[in-house]
Amino acid sequence: MDPTKLYSELQFQFARSGGKGGQNVNKVATKAELYFDVLNSALLTEEEKAILLEKLAHKLTTEGVLVLYHQTERTQLANRDKVTRKFYDLIRKAFEKPKPRKATKPTKASQVERKAEKKRRGDVKEARRKVDF
Repeated sequence: MDPTKLYSELQFQFARSGGKGGQNVNKVATKAELYFDVLNSALLTEEEKAILLEKLAHKLTTEGVLVLYHQTERTQLANRDKVTRKFYDLIRKAFEKPKPRKATKPTKASQVERKAEKKRRGDVKEARRKVDF
């Protein structure tokens, strides 16, 4: 799935932000909020929706709407561009297949080092116990 095709399903709202801008912050709504309805998306397959619901569960509302926002820039346009970029990165990362892990054994040197460290720690602890009268 190409995330750039999802742009038509994005909804934006703007609100007052706490970012840069001095007095401008108090009168201009520059905070960009992005809404994407995962459950009702016409461009996503059921399998893709399931993946997004699982991987982005902490960013979704109870209705299955993805909500992102950006407010650090001084203009609506810049904030909208940044939140859109954030959305695309999030979607792209959610659909990436994890690289399979290759099972490896510890090297001989790391095994020797681990055992030496265990011996040192054991010696320290044993030295605490010994009481000479």
